[in-house]
Amino acid sequence: MSLNHIRPWRNIYRRKSRQIMVGNVPVGGDAPITVQTMTNTLTTDARATIAQIQAAADAGADIVRVSVPDVDSSKALKEIVRESPVPIVADIHFHYKRGIEAAEAGAACLRINPGNIGDEKRVKEVIKAARDNNCSIRIGVNAGSLEKHLLDKYGEPCPDAMVESGMDHIKILQDNDFHEFKISCKASDVFMAAAAYQQLAEATDAPIHLGITEAGGLISGTVKSAIGMGNLLWMGIGDTIRVSLSADPVEEVKMGFEILKSLGLRHRGVNIISCPSCARQGFDVIKTVETLEQRLEHIKTPMSLSIIGCVVNGPGEALMTDVGFTGGGAGSGMVYLAGKQSHKMDNAKMIDHIVEQVEARAELIEAEKAKEA
Repeated sequence: MSLNHIRPWRNIYRRKSRQIMVGNVPVGGDAPITVQTMTNTLTTDARATIAQIQAAADAGADIVRVSVPDVDSSKALKEIVRESPVPIVADIHFHYKRGIEAAEAGAACLRINPGNIGDEKRVKEVIKAARDNNCSIRIGVNAGSLEKHLLDKYGEPCPDAMVESGMDHIKILQDNDFHEFKISCKASDVFMAAAAYQQLAEATDAPIHLGITEAGGLISGTVKSAIGMGNLLWMGIGDTIRVSLSADPVEEVKMGFEILKSLGLRHRGVNIISCPSCARQGFDVIKTVETLEQRLEHIKTPMSLSIIGCVVNGPGEALMTDVGFTGGGAGSGMVYLAGKQSHKMDNAKMIDHIVEQVEARAELIEAEKAKEA
């Protein structure tokens, strides 16, 4: 249950953007902020790519991007699109013909980089292919690949240059009466990316794809993404996101949801509230949380679970969660259900018991949803 109606200071007022469709997934407007990732298999290996897409979809990915660097990848894309459980964005660089081939292969969206795709004539051909095949477009501006004339004008990559690049290409699409597009202005520098996105949000009503590009490994990249995208999302900017990590695409999806969940913008799966542990803990909090994260991955129903080692903050946290366990003494702790003290449980049996309680609570929530529907 959301508490925003009684705690207005928790509300985030999202920027008003146009809504487009990426396959059957709405992006922008009042649609939920979507989570994306990108495959890192060889696209020509259709089986491996499809398996990676399925794993990402199982983790919650709404949209998956696939690189299409050559003709053989274009050929494989048709099978990939056919087998994919989620819409596929074809990532196009340098060769505009790959964009045309990807649209014809059934891609739901084409991601084109203005600095790499070529002159306006080539962009127009890609636009025609997108229109003819009911395909949307993402204008993907990147600080590392800006057009030469903009680098000459500004001297170096900067937010003004990035936004100018994006707006130039928006104009090309609009001049060709094409409006099914979204846009991103990515940089690996958090400050540059945030500034560019803020300017972009003022300059257009197009849906915005957020990302801190080439953010780094799992830990450092997640931190940079959380700071950069988190601040923008808090300001109401962003309609779809990707956490770009040198890690398994599934981890990108997980981190994306964690960022959105922390801001109350998406709710999926179990949100575990746990203490960092200290000498007061009545059980091994760290090991317990690690185990529960793995044991509860299959739960998709949005719900909260508090795991607190002692009675200092445990009872208070448990009052605000669906299921809670607070450490006590003598090898046992207190179980809370729906914010109310319920019963004691031995520490040795707590993990299995908590999993059972979470599963039961999830079934109850889903049954209530079904009744309301």
